[in-house]
Formats: sequence, structure tokens, C-alpha cells
Amino acid sequence: MASNLPAPEGIEIQEPPTAGAWGEWNPTEDSVRPVRGKHRVAKPRGGLARSSTVLGVGVIAAVGAGGIATAQDRPQVAISLPSLPDLMTGEASVGGVADDNGPDSDDGSGAAARTAARTGIIPRQSDHQADAGEVLRNRILQQAESQQGAAEAQAQAEVERVARETAAQEAKDKAEAARKAAEEAAAAAAAKAEQEAKAAKEAAEAKAEQERLAKLTGSYSLPTSAYTLTSHYGDSGSMWSSGHHTGLDFAAPTGTPAKAVAAGKITSAGWSGAYGYRIVLELEDGTEIWYCHLSSMSVTSGSVAPGETIGRVGATGNVTGPHLHLEVRKGGSTMDPLAWLESKGLNV
Repeated sequence: MASNLPAPEGIEIQEPPTAGAWGEWNPTEDSVRPVRGKHRVAKPRGGLARSSTVLGVGVIAAVGAGGIATAQDRPQVAISLPSLPDLMTGEASVGGVADDNGPDSDDGSGAAARTAARTGIIPRQSDHQADAGEVLRNRILQQAESQQGAAEAQAQAEVERVARETAAQEAKDKAEAARKAAEEAAAAAAAKAEQEAKAAKEAAEAKAEQERLAKLTGSYSLPTSAYTLTSHYGDSGSMWSSGHHTGLDFAAPTGTPAKAVAAGKITSAGWSGAYGYRIVLELEDGTEIWYCHLSSMSVTSGSVAPGETIGRVGATGNVTGPHLHLEVRKGGSTMDPLAWLESKGLNV
């Protein structure tokens, strides 16, 4: 029965002769044409073929991708790889391929390659696994250190932020306290200044009043002396034609001097009915001072000085006894003589 499998590359398969020509075909080693060229027939060996190489590379890749710990725990697998010189020349000497001298060459290259594969590649694989584990461990440590550094930096930033906020709040509190203190100091200073100004104003007013009174005292004089006040302004009674008293009565002995209360001029002097003998003294501001019930008149015209005697106390006119009836008029109206005299600084 003829085989339908394709012939391996580089191997020539002779078609068996027909049964009629050759009879039963039983090929032998001598009847097979020898293989020429660089093609080799892989002889089955006790080790792994090229598929084992691919498997070994896959294992290394898997270990490098993160299975280092698992790969290191498993027993090492014998992997056959071509040596570097064979890879450069293109002639494989390991992995189940024979050299030009044939599978049974005695030059020792196949054994050397297998020895190199066992003694060189496997240790390098172990070294690679150890280096990869160290790289992973270093990477994990670096990541942990980076995370720890980031956490420390974040904590330091938080501490600095809290410190800045605390310092800002303290500065704000200090500024607010300073502002309040300044406002309180300003208010206290303003109150003190106001009190001092008020006290100074009162003192100035008092001094001015004293000066005014002193000036008035020197410019004004009481109308008579040794007197007694008997009737005041506004008193009511039938003895007065108007129904009330229009002046201030200074009861004094007849002949007591009647004096000018201020500088002015005599505008009228003579008999005036119920007023008896009367002198009218007009002051500089137009105020008229009436001296009534005089027993005599010393000055009847002209200017007079404060305190100058212009007549004498008497009991002429409508009277009940000797006294000086003093009236103060301005604009034709009467006013209280006592208040007017006191306003001029006189102690009546």
C-alpha cells in the first residue's frame, strides 16, 4: 500500500516497483539513496526537540511577565537552544539536528553543544529569572517609596497649610485687636478732648462773664445808698393808676443822693404830676431811667457819668413816704428794674 504522506524536504523517495516487475518491495539501507546537502534528518533523542525550545522560550516569557515566584518553585526543564556561533553561521548543532559529517560524527560538536545547552543556557535562564525577580522587587520597593514620599509630601503640605491658616488667623486677630484698641483709644482721646474743650469753654465763658461784670461794675452804679426795697415791679394795688407797680421803690431818708446808674444825658427834668419831681436819664443804647418823687434836682440837662449825683430822695407826688421810684423803659415799654440792674453786674 503506497503512502500518501509528503516526503521530507531534501529526501528523495523512490517509487516502489510494481508487483509485476519487482515483486514485493522491501527497501533496505542500501536501496535508499543517500541524502546530500545541508538537510538533516532529526534523529529521535531522549531530550526535547525544537518544540521544546519554543516551550522553553514561552516559559521564560511567562516567568518574565509576572510568574517568577511560581517558575522558581518548579523544577528546571531541560531546554536545548542553538549556540551563538551556530545561529550566526546558520548551522544548528543542537536541538536534534546533525552536522555535515552525519549523525554519527565523532568530532564531538553535538555533545559539546548539548553540554553547552545544559551548562550554559539553563544557568543563564536561572540568572535571568533571579534578575527579573530583583527588578520586580526593586520596582515594588520604588513604588512603595514613591507612595510613602507622596504621602509624606502631602502630610507636609497639609501641615504647612494649617500653619499658614493659623498664622493668617492670628495676624487677623491681632489686626482686629489693634484696630479695636485704636478705636477705643481714639474714642477716649476724643471724649477727653471734648471734656477739656467743654471745660475750657466754660472757663472762658466764666472769665468773660467776670470781665463783663467787672466792666459793668465800673460802668454802672446803684441809683442810691442806705435804702430798703419796699415795692417791686408788677405789684398790684389801688394806689397805682395802672393797677400795678411799674417800677422799683428804694425807701431812703429825704435828701439821700440819687445817682446816675450809667453814663448818659439828661433829657427831661421837672414836675410830672403823680411822679412829683422827675429826672429822665437816657443812656447810650436808648434806655431811659426815670428818677421820681425827688425832693430836689441837681442836674437838669447835659451828660452825666456813672455814679454822679443828679438829685435827692424826696416824697413829692403821690407817695406815702420818702423813697426813690426808679423805672426802666425801653421803646416806650417798662421792664423790671431789679433784673436790669442785676444784669449790669450790680448787687441790689
